Amino acid sequence: MGQLYLVRHGQASFGEADYDKLSPLGHQQGRRLGEYWRDKGLQFDAVLTGTLRRHAETWAAIAAGAKLSQEVTLWPGLNEYDSEAVIGAIHPHPLEKPDTPELYRHHFRLLRDGLTQWMNGVVSPKGMPSYPEFLAGVTSALDHVRKNFEGNVLIVSSGGPISTAVGHVLGTTPETTIDLNMRIRNSAVTEFVFTPKRHMLLSYNHLPHLDQAEYAKWITFA
Repeated sequence: MGQLYLVRHGQASFGEADYDKLSPLGHQQGRRLGEYWRDKGLQFDAVLTGTLRRHAETWAAIAAGAKLSQEVTLWPGLNEYDSEAVIGAIHPHPLEKPDTPELYRHHFRLLRDGLTQWMNGVVSPKGMPSYPEFLAGVTSALDHVRKNFEGNVLIVSSGGPISTAVGHVLGTTPETTIDLNMRIRNSAVTEFVFTPKRHMLLSYNHLPHLDQAEYAKWITFA
C-alpha cells in the first residue's frame, strides 16, 4: 500500500495582473512544509506537478526546505481550471479588481455559480476543456500513481484538481466538490492511501506544518 500526498500551491497573487506566481508568503509556506517533512524524515519515490509557475515554485520551495533533489514529472492534467473563463461564461462584463471584502465575495459567488454550470455541462468556458475532460486529466495522474508506485508519492497542484480528485474518490456531487474547492488552503496537504486497484482518502486540507501559534498568520486561502 502506498501513500499519495497532494499539496495545493502556496499563496499566489490573487487580484494581480499575473496570478500565476507565488507571493513572498507563498514561498515561505512551501519551504515550511518542506522543513516539516524533513524533520519527519519523509522521502518521495516520485513527484508530479502541474505545469503552472505556481506549481513549480511551490515544489522548489518544498524541495529547498526538505533538502530534496529529484526528477519531477510534469503532468498537464494537474493544471487548474481558468477561473476568469469560468466567470466569463456566466458574466461577460469585466469585473472590478477584488480589493474589498464585498468584491472578493462577489468574485467567489460568481466562480461558484460558473463552476456549477460548467460541471453540469450547462456552459463551456472559452479555451477550457469540458468538465469530463478536466476530470480525465486529474484521474490520469491518479491512475499513473496507482499503477506505477508502491511507496510515497507527492503531487503539487491546485485547489480545483485536488478537490476534483477527492470528489472522484468519494463519489461526491459537483456541488460538494465545489464546496471542497472553496475551502482548501494554501500549501494544504491532502492524503490518499492507494493500492493497485484504488485510492482511499486519509485526510483533507491539513496544515500540519502551520499548526503552531507563530504560523497562524501564514494560513491563507487564495
